[in-house]
Amino acid sequence: MAYDTYQAERIERYFTQKGVDFFTKKMMGGLIFMVDEKMCIGLDQDKKTKTDRLMARVGSDFYEQALKEEHARKMDFTGGPMKGFVFVNAEGIDLDEDLEFWLEKALDFNPMAKKSPSKKKQIK
Repeated sequence: MAYDTYQAERIERYFTQKGVDFFTKKMMGGLIFMVDEKMCIGLDQDKKTKTDRLMARVGSDFYEQALKEEHARKMDFTGGPMKGFVFVNAEGIDLDEDLEFWLEKALDFNPMAKKSPSKKKQIK
């Protein structure tokens, strides 16, 4: 699991100060911040370039605008773009106001995001 622990601490501190009920989960090769049991924000490292990045779930309404922001690009984790998700490189979250911008966009979308189906095995 490769992710920037300093950035994780910054996100945890911000969520705690804002009273956001969250938990973290190690998945997708990094650390995911779950809000209302839905993927909200994530941190990982690009496997090819070894650079740190933020994953923000901003939703389809803000997606095109998000791609116009400096340091943001399509999230192509699976080989194809995942609509509603963007990667932001480390320079794009260096300043507190830049990180907070992306955290707020992800938190704004979170109430509208759908939960992933439960993967619990059903007993017959």
